[in-house]
Amino acid sequence: MKRILLVDDEQDIIDSLKFVLETSGYECFFADNGEDGLNLAREINPDLILLDVMMPKINGYKICRLLKFDSKYKNIPILMLTARSQEEDKLIGEETGADEYITKPFDINFLLSKIEEYLKD
Repeated sequence: MKRILLVDDEQDIIDSLKFVLETSGYECFFADNGEDGLNLAREINPDLILLDVMMPKINGYKICRLLKFDSKYKNIPILMLTARSQEEDKLIGEETGADEYITKPFDINFLLSKIEEYLKD
C-alpha cells in the first residue's frame, strides 16, 4: 500500500483528503504544522507528500527544499497544495523542487489523477 503524507494546518482539508485517499487505497499520515511534517517525512519516508505552503513553525517551501536537497528523500514526489496562486509563488515552488504546484480550491479528481501519475509503478 502506497503511503501519502499530508501536511496542512487546515483540519477540514486533512479530513476530506484523508477520506478520499483512504477510499482510493492509500495509507495516510498527517501533520498540521511544518516541523511535525518534516519530522514525519524523515521518519516514515512516504511514497508521496501533499504539502501546504503557509503553515506554523516551518513553511512548505522550506520543507520542500530540505527534503529535495537530501539524497535520502529527493525522489519523493512533493505536490504543493496552496492558496497562494501568484505566478511568483509558483516560481518559488518550482525553485524549491516541488513536483507540482496545485492551487486551492482544487478539483479532487484532478488531484487524484496527479497522485496516481506519480505513484504508478
